[in-house]
Amino acid sequence: MRILVCVKQVPDTQEIKIDPVKNTLIREGVPSIMNPYDGYALEAAARLRDKDGSVHITLLSMGPPQAEAVLREGLACAADAAFLISDPLFGGSDTLATSYILSQAVETLAARDETPFDLIFCGKQAIDGDTAQVGPQIAEKLDLPQVTYVSEFELSDDKKSITVKRALEDGYELIEIKTPCMLTAIKELNSPRYMSIGGIFDAVGKEIPVWGAADLGVDPETEVGLDASPTKVFRSFTPAPKGKGVMLEGETEKDLADKLLVGLKSKHVI
Repeated sequence: MRILVCVKQVPDTQEIKIDPVKNTLIREGVPSIMNPYDGYALEAAARLRDKDGSVHITLLSMGPPQAEAVLREGLACAADAAFLISDPLFGGSDTLATSYILSQAVETLAARDETPFDLIFCGKQAIDGDTAQVGPQIAEKLDLPQVTYVSEFELSDDKKSITVKRALEDGYELIEIKTPCMLTAIKELNSPRYMSIGGIFDAVGKEIPVWGAADLGVDPETEVGLDASPTKVFRSFTPAPKGKGVMLEGETEKDLADKLLVGLKSKHVI
């Protein structure tokens, strides 16, 4: 069974900065991490391989050259191979252009190996954009069935279908989906494992091919980058604090609750 996991390097949200002119994230000098939701996706794939040693896990990431760091982290945790999609021509791509680039990469990988992927995992969203659009758009471009916000799943014995528990705002729904398919992971799905010492040593020596626009056969003028991105950012900003907080003191939880209730009533909040 071949599994593809899409991962993204994102700025640490405690250190995020925005270019006031371009309205884009400033990544230089900002600590970066693997998108947490992608970690749940990778762990889901790893647990399938724990049950079946024939499972092969491939990581795919699009980003600047330094995104190689999260791919090596993924290799140290569970993955067998990794590919980085990186090209200055991709800069400024919105979710539409990004999903197109990644879908082309998936098709290029499948054609190279002459074997399609049985399952694609993505995190439900990236914490730097919070759009939750790229995973579903990749599935649409690849004409794959998909289930988002996956909190549990079970692969059938013949690996031809998956029963998925999908989280909703007010409950859950059970869906049976045929493979190949796309699933997007949420926090409730699992707890990601740590890198092992042996995995770290192995990951250092593994080759991570880097593919650009020419390798994927995309048109740099009409299909990628800012010119191919219909999304226009009007303004990005950090909201100003609404006011000073109030620290409540009390000996018991009931005392604190009573003081909170009195304070809210005095402000006519309730």
